[in-house]
Formats: sequence, C-alpha cells, structure tokens
Amino acid sequence: MSVLFRLIRRGLLTGRTSFRLYPGQDVCGLAPNVRTASSSSPVNLTYDVFDGKGESTPLVFLHGLFGSKSNFHSIAKSLVQRTGRKVLTVDARNHGNSPHSSLLTYEAMTGDLKHLLAQLHIEKCILIGHSMGGKTAMATALTQPSLVERLVVVDISPAQTTTRTNFHCYIRAMQEVKISSDIPRSTARRMAEDQLRSLVKEHSVRQFLLTNLVEQNGHYAWRVNLEAISAHLDNLMSFPSFDTVYEGPTLFLGGASSAYISSEDYPEIQRLFPHADIQYIPDASHWIHADKPLDFISSIISFLQS
Repeated sequence: MSVLFRLIRRGLLTGRTSFRLYPGQDVCGLAPNVRTASSSSPVNLTYDVFDGKGESTPLVFLHGLFGSKSNFHSIAKSLVQRTGRKVLTVDARNHGNSPHSSLLTYEAMTGDLKHLLAQLHIEKCILIGHSMGGKTAMATALTQPSLVERLVVVDISPAQTTTRTNFHCYIRAMQEVKISSDIPRSTARRMAEDQLRSLVKEHSVRQFLLTNLVEQNGHYAWRVNLEAISAHLDNLMSFPSFDTVYEGPTLFLGGASSAYISSEDYPEIQRLFPHADIQYIPDASHWIHADKPLDFISSIISFLQS
C-alpha cells in the first residue's frame, strides 16, 4: 500500500548569592537527589496513568526534547473521556522525574520503553510520540513491532533534523542562566526568562523551556540533564538506520506551519512505514498538541477508528 498524502481540514472540534543552573542537576520535590543510571541498563521511567473503563489497547504518549509527561495531561484526560481507553504519559530518561543517565540515544530510550511496558504487563499499545518521542516511537515500532498495535508520529520524520532546529542555542542559553537563591518562584521564572531572551527569541519556546525550572530548599535548577542532551544532540537530531519495516497502521501528523515533515521525507517514510498516512493540521506549529489540542484529539480519534 502506498503512503497516502492529504491535508486534514479543521474540524468543528476542532518552571543573596547567585548561582549557575548546572547541567544535570535534578532537584524536583519528588527526587531531591539525582538518580543516575548505569549507561548500559534501562532506567525505570516515571509515568502517569489515566484509567479508562474500556478494555481496548492503551495509549502511550512520549514527549519531545525538553518536554515531560505533563505535556500531554490534558490531552490524555480528554482521550480517556472520549475513547474509554487507558492512557499513559511517560517521562523519557534525563527528562521530567525520570532518572538521569550519561547515555541518551534512541536505542537506549527504546529499551527503557520496552522495560516499562513489561513492568506494567502491557503486551501491546497505541504508541504516540512527539518530536524526540516520535523518533523513539518509530524506533520501537521498527524493532519491537509486536508491542505496537498502531503508531502516531507527531511532527517529526525518520530524517535528519539538525538544520531545522535551534536546540544548540537553547542549551547554551539554559546553561548560562544564573538565578538568586531564596526568592519566590515567580521571580525566579522572570529572571530566567529575561536571561533566556537574548538567545531564545520566541516567547512560547521560552515558556516551554521554563517548565524545566524546579526549586528545592530555595535553590533553582534545570531538571533536564543538559550535559547528556548536549553530548548527544547530534544523534538526537538524526535517526538510526533500519532495514526493517513496520507494517502496522501509522499516522504522521504534522503542523502545517512547521518544517519538520517535508515532502523530501516522504520516500523514507514510505520505505519504513508502508501503511502510513500523512496529515497536516492547519495553523499549527511544531507543538501541535498545544496549538490545536481539539484538532489533535480529533485526529487521534479518527485514526483509532479507521
């Protein structure tokens, strides 16, 4: 079956002395000390479960670079109500409340996900991944197809994305931020945003990065492992080479205002995912689920029913 290319139309539902925020510090309230995993073993990912009453295959959401499981909480709640399915949102290693590791590759993240699904006795899932999470989802489907009943890849493709991103600038900006200790969180966020502004021009991106600013005992730090992200950024912008294919139903969902899924990517998408449908949501950027949540939810539901 050839890849179907079409645009979807908008439906009716349609974060005294100053200190630097050192990369790799994790001072979340739930994880006061950095939990560092050995580089070769899977880490125990943190996750949230939204229980549905139905017995259908659960949905599993994987966030993008600098994101966390909370990025999909409102989406998850809506999908539970609309579909009755159980929904999981997952923190990748070096993100959110999941452990830190010096290793950050798609092979490692795929291993983490396989480990989590085994722990939860989930034999098959609907895998939905955004950006970095989308590449993890693709790699999982290509290496462990029996785990993935259906696949949704959100605004990313199995292609090199380095030229389309400013992540090097974001990391540098975050590493250079200095914030006074023992100040209110709202003040700390303002200080951090002011310092990010010179390198991170877009207000929405600054707000997204600031979701990683955490406080404990009066001190502020970034919960993402900036050191590991920086060390592996080129690999994260790329994608492993595969000779296998995933034969299951697949949806590539792009933002019409985003360049992350271009026509140049179509042949590789078709090679790896022969039953893929590619759709674009109008007036949506890379963060489709934040820009157009109702359209995003409707697209997921339509795909599940197809």
